Formats: sequence, C-alpha cells, structure tokens
Amino acid sequence: MSGSTHTVTAPAGERRPGCPFDPPAELIEAREHGPISRYAHPGGPPGWLVTGYDLVRSVLADPRFSSRKELLNVVDFTLPPAPPGEFLLMDEPQHGRYRGPLVGKFTARRMRLLTERIERITVERLDAMEAAGPTADLVTAFAKPIPTIVICELLGVPYEDRDSFQEQIDTFMSGETGDEELMAAYTATQEYLARLVAAKRAAPTDDVLSELAAGDLSDEELRGIALILLAAGFDTTANMLALGAFALLRNPEQLAALRADPGLIDKAVEELLRYLSVAKSFMRTALVDVEVGGRTIEAGTTVVLSYNTANRDPERFADPHALDLAREDGGHLAFGHGIHLCLGAQLARIEMRVALGALIARFPALRLAVPAEEVPLRPEAADIHGVKSLPVTWEA
Repeated sequence: MSGSTHTVTAPAGERRPGCPFDPPAELIEAREHGPISRYAHPGGPPGWLVTGYDLVRSVLADPRFSSRKELLNVVDFTLPPAPPGEFLLMDEPQHGRYRGPLVGKFTARRMRLLTERIERITVERLDAMEAAGPTADLVTAFAKPIPTIVICELLGVPYEDRDSFQEQIDTFMSGETGDEELMAAYTATQEYLARLVAAKRAAPTDDVLSELAAGDLSDEELRGIALILLAAGFDTTANMLALGAFALLRNPEQLAALRADPGLIDKAVEELLRYLSVAKSFMRTALVDVEVGGRTIEAGTTVVLSYNTANRDPERFADPHALDLAREDGGHLAFGHGIHLCLGAQLARIEMRVALGALIARFPALRLAVPAEEVPLRPEAADIHGVKSLPVTWEA
C-alpha cells in the first residue's frame, strides 16, 4: 500500500484563506496516497495518521485502541491521566461510570422537548441582531449566544454568569492563548464550577447538574463532567453555526435550494456536519499490536484519526469536496463513533436546524460584508475549527 511510505509531519498546514471548508492540503494529499500514512509527532515518537472513512470508523469501534490521556505517545514525556469526570480521555470502566448517568439526560426525546425553548432563544437573538443592523458579526450576535444559553440552561448555570463563563471557555479553546493565560482561565473555570456544584448540592434546581449531584459522584467528578459538557456544548455548536452560515453564503445555489424548500433543513444539517467536520481529529493509542489497513500498529503507538478527511473520503462519498444539501450518501463521522459517540449529537442537530433555518428565513438578502478571503479563521492549533468573526450585512 502506498500509504506505508507517505509521511505527514505535524502540525498539518493552515487552510486556504477564503476557502476554509476543506482540510489542509497535506491531509488531502495523505488521503490520496492511501487511507493510512506515517505521522511524525513534533518532539515525540512516530505514529500513524488514518484518513480513510472505513479505517477511522473501525479504530473508533476497536477496544484494542485506548482513549486514555496518559497513554498518548505524542511527546517526549508521560502525560498525566485525565482529571476525574473528564471521560472523553478515558476507557471503560471509568468512561462508563461518568457517561452512564448522562445517557438518559441527552436522549433524542428530551432534546426534542427543548426545541421550543431553542426556537425562542433564536428569535430573541435574531430580533436583537435585526434591531442593531443592518450589519453584524454573526459569531458574537448569533453563533455563540444561542448554544451558550442552551447549554447553560440545561446544566443550570445562572443567567448572570453566562458571559464570563463564555469568555473563559473562549480563552482555553481558541488555540491562540499563551500558557499563563490558558492556566488562569482554566483555574478560574474550575473555581467557578466548584462553587456551582456546591450550590446544586445545597439547593437543587431543575437541571442536569442538579440531577447528577443527587447521585454518588464526588464534587471533583462533577466538576470534570460539567467542564466537558459546557465546553463541548458551547464551542462545537457555536463554530458549526458560524461556519455553517459561511458555507451556505459561499454556496449560493445550495442556499437558494434551502430557501426554496425549508423541508430540506434536516439533510442540510447532516451535510454541513460532514462537509465542515469542525471536530477535526481525535487520537487513540494501541494497547496491543493491531493490524489496520494492512499495516501493523505496534502497542504503545498513537494514531491520529482525521475526521475531516474521513468525511471527505471519495471511496465513501460521491464528489466529497462539494457541498450538496440533497446528498443521499450520509453516515458521516462528525460526532465520532463507538463508545465515545458524542452525547450531545441530537442537541447539536436541533440547534443547527432551528438556528440556521430561522437565520435564512429572517434575512433573505444576507451576505458577507467583507471578501471571503478576509474572514479570519481560527488557527489549526484550535481543537475545533471555525471562524473568529463573520461580518455580514443585509438590506435594512
């Protein structure tokens, strides 16, 4: 296989200005050489990069690959284990101890019950945006506030704390923060969550965190779970909303089709999730020697799973680099696969369906206020891909 000789050196290059939807060229080239390539971790031992859809999916479902943080072999020192509660970087049984109590709280049925509230929040944000218009930064006026309000209400974060909490999450998710500022934001967030957990134990309210506090989880475990849910529930969806709007504005034929047939919104959401893949990659470490795509991944070797190239795999998707809102070949990996499949997948889908549908209905003449090449992108160092701002305008 040709992928055995091709090597990608981390970090992969930046995306092209004005066309931020495609993965970096180095990753696309790697997929063209085959679904698995060698990967040179900076300052660490060599690993592997998996770019093919079938192989990424198979590794995600394979218990011989670990998610544990302390096993990641990507630097020249041993990483510490994930803090209690931060189950994304854990295997069973620890993973199940934290995820299990959450499964019943993020069911499709419960998320559907939130739809009316999400609709009201969206209308409020669009009303404010229209009143302040006819120009806006779609990130600050629309994409960030909606998921912030939703996830904070779901977990019981008081209204007056939401802005400061959003700023703290922005700081340590942006990919541009220095170590000192990053640690200060993380510490402030942990201190806030400690106070929030104590408040829920003392006076429970109608929210997920209060329900969790009634169980046998420790305060430290609850803080870790809350951090994962708040950060993931805010940052990923906020970037999907902004980048999704950008993608629609850059594909006017697709936007026109959605305007003509609002019933297309469910397919549109799935296609945007595939096309954009804002959660770009995850890593797994082989616990034993494992054969993947005809190559032996030795025990202790870390594998980078490229979601964005897997979701652009020409062997899985027809014309994969095109945005096609009527696409029939679904089954993307934007939410992962296996035991770590995103808990908030249904919530994210509802927020995207409601918010993007309402945006294009309210502003039929919405357009970029700057050339696409001038829209600033988040750096590739950020875990979640997106734009820093998205200036738009419309007819008053």
